[in-house]
Amino acid sequence: MKAATKRVAVGVAATAVIAGLAGCGGSGSDADKEGTPGARKAAAAPKAAPRMIGDGSTAFTGVQPRQLRPQRLKPGQTPPQFVVYSWDGAGEDSQKLFSHFREVGKKYDATMTYFLSGVYLLPEEKADLYLPPQHSAGRSDIGFNDTEGIRATVRELRAAWQEGNEVGTHFNGHFCGAEGGVGTWSVDEWKSEITQAKSFVKNWKTNSGLTGEQPLPFDYDKELVGARTPCLEGRDNFVRAAGELGFRYDTSGVNDQIWPEKDRGLWDLSLQLVPFPGRGFETLSMDYNFMINQSGTVKGDPASHEYWGDQMRDGLVQAFDRAYQGNRAPLIIGNHFESWNGGTYMRAIEESIATVCVKKDVRCVSFKQLADWLDAQDPKVLQKLRTLEVGEAPKGGWTAFLAAQPVAPAGQPAKPEKRVSAAEPASPGAAADPGNRRTAALRQAGPVLVRPAAGR
Repeated sequence: MKAATKRVAVGVAATAVIAGLAGCGGSGSDADKEGTPGARKAAAAPKAAPRMIGDGSTAFTGVQPRQLRPQRLKPGQTPPQFVVYSWDGAGEDSQKLFSHFREVGKKYDATMTYFLSGVYLLPEEKADLYLPPQHSAGRSDIGFNDTEGIRATVRELRAAWQEGNEVGTHFNGHFCGAEGGVGTWSVDEWKSEITQAKSFVKNWKTNSGLTGEQPLPFDYDKELVGARTPCLEGRDNFVRAAGELGFRYDTSGVNDQIWPEKDRGLWDLSLQLVPFPGRGFETLSMDYNFMINQSGTVKGDPASHEYWGDQMRDGLVQAFDRAYQGNRAPLIIGNHFESWNGGTYMRAIEESIATVCVKKDVRCVSFKQLADWLDAQDPKVLQKLRTLEVGEAPKGGWTAFLAAQPVAPAGQPAKPEKRVSAAEPASPGAAADPGNRRTAALRQAGPVLVRPAAGR
């Protein structure tokens, strides 16, 4: 992808120097067994004739292939281990990382979420079509694209969706910070940004002049159900706007590795604090955050590249292991198509996929597929799963923990599950905040970094 305008790191994670301590779906044969929780459909590509939408940039082509069959857990059944790999600002450029990780996903039966930046489908000569909130027309902190970059990105998006992956949004101009950054935007400004992000996808043929290309094989108004905000800023007003626009999840916050719940109607599938091997704190489950804690720059000491990549890979695998052997909470991982520090983080991600996605009862899925599975569950079961802390396996095993609850005698309500509240410490000396590990980590980390000095 070539951009004539200056570009900064796409999808930069916010809480970069969060402090450390001590994860993907569907191995081939196991994942496709009938009746297996979350089993993936072996659906063929849609056969119906495409129904063009608008200028033909998008089209309805039928049910998306390779989706999970979300099934409700049976009493006493062990939950599958979900892992979500996701990519901010997804686009295909000269590095060809989008196409590479599509092949990795197919190899290990992993579907992923690609968060597309709308301006990647808008040529620079049409930049003035973008009216960013609190900025002048045609302004973007990640630039725009050119015709060949748009052609390549659309090709990858088309194939990715047909292979079962999700296309979400990373919005448009990637504005961060106090001066007009997304953290300062109102609900209405977020609605404008979302509407424009959809528009650039729905009209890429007209805007780019590539009218002879095949359409994207989905209706983006229906496909788009979730997002990650730039720099993880502006989440509060974004969630308000997204809820009104029919979104189903958000992944813009910072969580521990516990079972998710809804926030104002959206599943909160935020990034998570994961082990940082060899360091005295945890960091966020994103390539950028490992990088900023290791080198502080995208071009650190080449002699350390291999070690840094191994450190990230091992941290993610440790995060997986403590969930897989513990509470089985979904593991959420974020990435960028970048060659920071010699591409070591891309190697780390690929090696972690190869390690965890092949294990029994593991499902490497998109956010949409995870939301589908969560929606299919008994809310009382999810509530009980949320009583398990980070890495905590149920006492007595899963069969006893998720056994069918006895029916209470007539006139006598069932005893509710107990969960430690925010005002009630879990143990003597524990912080009152259930996320006390996160609070302690922030204290150890010092200042919070929100952007790199340079990048894509």
